Amino acid sequence: MKIHVVMIQPEIPQNTGNIARTCAITGAKLHLVHPLGFKIDDKSIKRAGLDYWDKLEIEEHSSLEEFLKKYPPEENHMFFATTKGKTKYTDVDYSKMDEIFVLYGKETKGLPEWLLEKYLNTKTIRIPMLPTLRSLNLSNSVAIITYEILRQQNFETLQEISTYFDG
Repeated sequence: MKIHVVMIQPEIPQNTGNIARTCAITGAKLHLVHPLGFKIDDKSIKRAGLDYWDKLEIEEHSSLEEFLKKYPPEENHMFFATTKGKTKYTDVDYSKMDEIFVLYGKETKGLPEWLLEKYLNTKTIRIPMLPTLRSLNLSNSVAIITYEILRQQNFETLQEISTYFDG
């Protein structure tokens, strides 16, 4: 099973660093779709990802169109995370999917409207929240959805007991 976390034009380096750490620790592949709101060698992105960068599988794409051409939504288990989503992220059965792509939009605007219009009723997912508030932090959203996918797959690729000891 492979999870692909796809960041569409992320703007905040600290969020992307946190997301990179989540991807590294869960074995998810991180896709960064340009343009980015920062340089990939920015100190703040490296600091947020700590020492996990060498353990991260990452692929960069020059544009959203290029990404969608390489990974067509109709041919992949692909979901678009948005506050406008029609399905709760927990209502999707990820348990039998071998490869799962979850796309997240930029922090200030979310996913492009044309993409949401095309897939709103079939491939959008959302995290429930109070109706009076806008959204969760992007890195928190990635962690919540990634761990739900892993939970439904019984955490099969992760160890459940820590063998790490720093003392």
